[in-house]
Amino acid sequence: MLEHEQVVIRTGRRSRLPVIVAVHSTALGPAAGGLRLWHYRDWRDGLDDALRLSSAMTSKFAVAGLPSGGGKTVVALPQGTKPDAARHRDVLHDVADVIASLGGAYATGPDVGTGPDDMAVIGEITPHVFCRPAHQGGSGDSSPHTAQGAFAALRAVSRRLYGTPSLAGRTVAVAGLGRVGAALARLLAAEGAALTVTDIDPDKRTIGEELGAVWAAPEKILGADVDIVVPAALGSVLDRQTVADLRCRAVVGPANNQLATPEAAELLHERGIVWVPDYVASAGGVIHAVSVELHRLTADEARARVDAIERTVDDLLDTARSRGQSPAQAAGELARRRLGAASGPAGRPVAQRPPAQEQHA
Repeated sequence: MLEHEQVVIRTGRRSRLPVIVAVHSTALGPAAGGLRLWHYRDWRDGLDDALRLSSAMTSKFAVAGLPSGGGKTVVALPQGTKPDAARHRDVLHDVADVIASLGGAYATGPDVGTGPDDMAVIGEITPHVFCRPAHQGGSGDSSPHTAQGAFAALRAVSRRLYGTPSLAGRTVAVAGLGRVGAALARLLAAEGAALTVTDIDPDKRTIGEELGAVWAAPEKILGADVDIVVPAALGSVLDRQTVADLRCRAVVGPANNQLATPEAAELLHERGIVWVPDYVASAGGVIHAVSVELHRLTADEARARVDAIERTVDDLLDTARSRGQSPAQAAGELARRRLGAASGPAGRPVAQRPPAQEQHA
């Protein structure tokens, strides 16, 4: 049974590529979520991604206590192709057309394969976009804020495991040194953590050298003998085998969809390994962007929301311990409770007013 409010699939009139927009929920407010341009063996694999990621976005906003719902856009690129500049622009305008047709029910931002400049192109057609470049009045690159939010989650876990939020002296393995992973690794190094890092791009080894980190082979990083493993690349890395191979006390990182199967969360819990759900640890970037561009908060107010991830994780870990649950179960129950409170008696979304401090002209 489809749990989404809307799923729109159109062939772009310019690019002739499948554009998929999944609006999972608007119970808490208009939906928001990134635009992913990625290669798929079949466009239906892109549809599966959009459905899964949009659902995670609903949970992400609900756990964070924000007045937004979850959505996602995926453009399924055929394997082995890369649009040239002109066709790339056509793809973005096709995406903008679909978003405009939804009448404000959903706004998009960057994700894998897109960035702030792409959001500016989408903004030529529809205002329902965020993370445009700062010089155009947007919030710019979200990756520093995603890294800051993951760092806040790591502080909460460090407090739970070691009695202090400081990561100084902790051994941490960072899997992935893209924009978010590299920014997070720098925060950890500045805090005094001892790093082991990797990336599928061998050129990223220079980042590891800059930070004084040990370089590991990508296939070995999850099994590193460290305090905390930080997944910071693509998802589906935690399955029965990789969980069995872990030699850490916690897995906390900004990668989306870390679980290859739902059972992996319970396997982690059974092994006594703390796993902060990815939709909690990775929320900083989108929290900052929608706070500034959609909710019209100041930069300081938006930063406070990102830093509040530390308190959110503290509370989730407290709840999980008191109820004998995994953090994943505690987060899921919190999201469902907040979504249920925002729905009418027939389960339909009710109109949401932002809290008083979020009402801006």
